[in-house]
Amino acid sequence: MLRLYIFAISAALLSGCVSLPPSHDYSAFRNADPHSIIVLPPVNNTPEVIAPYSMLSQIVVPIAESGYYVYPTAVVDQTFKSNGLTVAEDIHALPVSKIREIFGADAALYVTIEEYGTSYVVLSSDTIVTASASLVDLKTGTVLWQDAATASSAETRGNSGGGLVGMLVEAALNQIIETVTDRGFDIAALTSNRLLSSEAHNGLLYGPRSPKYGQPAPSEKAK
Repeated sequence: MLRLYIFAISAALLSGCVSLPPSHDYSAFRNADPHSIIVLPPVNNTPEVIAPYSMLSQIVVPIAESGYYVYPTAVVDQTFKSNGLTVAEDIHALPVSKIREIFGADAALYVTIEEYGTSYVVLSSDTIVTASASLVDLKTGTVLWQDAATASSAETRGNSGGGLVGMLVEAALNQIIETVTDRGFDIAALTSNRLLSSEAHNGLLYGPRSPKYGQPAPSEKAK
């Protein structure tokens, strides 16, 4: 349902039928002014075992490029394992005060993967990655920011034509190629950027390490 909603907005935007979604209220985010962010292991609501690792490897980049210090994911993962925490849902359920006590971070990013992988549907075969995320202040437990995003391999692929038979063959080939090459890794990068980049509509605010620190978010400028 979440993916259909996001795709509906994307399609409408491309067709020029509607304007961009309303800008987030960044007042709590701006008041908290986090400088460091810890990314918690993503909760995986898909059958793909590789999804959390793929998403985690891509999600750090847009946060760091937005101007924040991001705790090394390998160190975070090992620290949780050393404390007997190996399940993402259990880690997400920890009191924020405990996470701050262990790591000393200003904020934590909670990520949930809603969809990941390649599927074949009659005339098309697409790799789709959908994720939602919340940024939480570890001092107060306040949600500073939250959003969801999706990306599909169909966005980067043109229609080669060839009639019905050609479309069926192309869809089958795309499914094989994208599954074998784990196209989800690349699509996870698109989703992560769309979700978190400070240059994206309703993304994170510019962090203290960004030359644009203190400037309004792009979505606020669009008002």
